[in-house]
Amino acid sequence: MIKKFILSISLLFSLASLAQEGTASPYSFYGIGEVRFKGTIENRFMGGLSILPDSIHLNIQNPASYSDLKLTTFSVAGSFNASKLRTATVDDKAQRTTLDYLAVGVPIGKKFGASFGLIPYSSVGYKIKSSKIVDNISQESSYNGSGGLNKVYVALAYKVNKNFSVGADLNYNFGTIEAQSYTSKKNVELITSEARNSEMSGVNFNLGAMYQTKISPKLEAYSSFVFSPSANLKTTNSLLLSALSASGSTYQANDVIETETTIKMPTKVSFGVGVGQARKWMFGAEITSQQSSDFTNRFSDYTKGTYEDVTKYSFGGYYLPNYSSFTDYYKKVTYRAGLRFENTGLVIFNESIKEQAASLGFGFPLGGTFSNLNIGVEYGKRGTRKANLVQENFLNVMISLSLNDLWFVKRKYD
Repeated sequence: MIKKFILSISLLFSLASLAQEGTASPYSFYGIGEVRFKGTIENRFMGGLSILPDSIHLNIQNPASYSDLKLTTFSVAGSFNASKLRTATVDDKAQRTTLDYLAVGVPIGKKFGASFGLIPYSSVGYKIKSSKIVDNISQESSYNGSGGLNKVYVALAYKVNKNFSVGADLNYNFGTIEAQSYTSKKNVELITSEARNSEMSGVNFNLGAMYQTKISPKLEAYSSFVFSPSANLKTTNSLLLSALSASGSTYQANDVIETETTIKMPTKVSFGVGVGQARKWMFGAEITSQQSSDFTNRFSDYTKGTYEDVTKYSFGGYYLPNYSSFTDYYKKVTYRAGLRFENTGLVIFNESIKEQAASLGFGFPLGGTFSNLNIGVEYGKRGTRKANLVQENFLNVMISLSLNDLWFVKRKYD
């Protein structure tokens, strides 16, 4: 187990650069980019539900879940995204392969659990072109961006009693966003170039609670609550304005302008409930609310983009035919499915950018261990073709590996 952990850590750092180009969405133009982390792969297969405590899987969305871990759990995940981008007049396609997260969870005695890991949280990756008439002169502009925000976290959970757990995590956020724009006018030889670079860093934390109880000899009820208070990201910005010739060589470059600003990460609250039979099936629903209406768009002068509060609804569950079967492997496979609906908080030309998706996944046990391989798909839609905006139809193929072992056990024999 330890050798596999070290190997996966090495893999993480070799693939870390992928996290900086994890999207091709034009909507990553806004704010800190497209938020890519929507929960662990197992939870995403259930529409993003974070209500279920689990002894062999990580639930990174709710830090209270770690107190239920029975084995040391190492989880790594990645995904392949294929998108079809459509406006009222133009179609295009894009593909991306990304690393989604790497995390470790460790049980500590009978009451505590801890976790730490790295999450590529958001990504910027857009290429936008526009044409318009300004003072009777034809003007063309292009915008390119890359980068994103990453999180390193540590978490601790405590089981108050057999039904109730609480937990908290601390996150260090860091990343860089690079953006370039070029503007040319008809019959004007020089092209205006603008290069922006924003380095972000800051700390935030999440508080979580979970409660489960029996409502009949076989049925259990689950509930989950997560509170994420607002936090600030310190941002160091640089801006370079240049005039380029048509061949691309610099004609004139101004001095770099440097400023420091603060991005406010909005308050977020999640609450979910579910019902099920332990190690057999579960169905639940969850609502998430985020106060994004006061978020500032760094390109508002061009896009006229504003923000509204986010509301997300998640529905899903799992079915496990017979976890202890010795004769039929497929009865030990976990089947998961879910739906989610949300407004992303972004408003462009008075159109709310909404997203909806359906997911289906399978958890395959590995050998005679508690480790498992999870594979599945998510199909959805983001945006609209109204007001000459972009509608994205996307397919995510997701895979995660959850390795489980017993660590820190004192040997009885040398």
